[in-house]
Amino acid sequence: MMAEQHKDASSRAPPQEEASKQRAMRDNVMRVALTSEARQRLANIKMVKPEVAQAIEEYIVQLVSSGRLKRTIDDDQLKELLSTIQGTAKREFKIRRI
Repeated sequence: MMAEQHKDASSRAPPQEEASKQRAMRDNVMRVALTSEARQRLANIKMVKPEVAQAIEEYIVQLVSSGRLKRTIDDDQLKELLSTIQGTAKREFKIRRI
């Protein structure tokens, strides 16, 4: 029984390590791909809307990994990216009075 508990604990460690390695790689990509102002804006977005910030980070990582990102993303470009991502997620509501 003790060996089974030890085996379970050791089997959980690699996924945690894998997740921390991926997080470190993502942070490194963000550090290289974004200017300091853009990184600050992304951090602010992450506090308010973590799902939007994650979508932006995933998109930037895809750009970098595919080689389509030629220069660093500045604050204005991040704003444009944010508006395109939020534009697809926004819904319009119409209120009708009866």
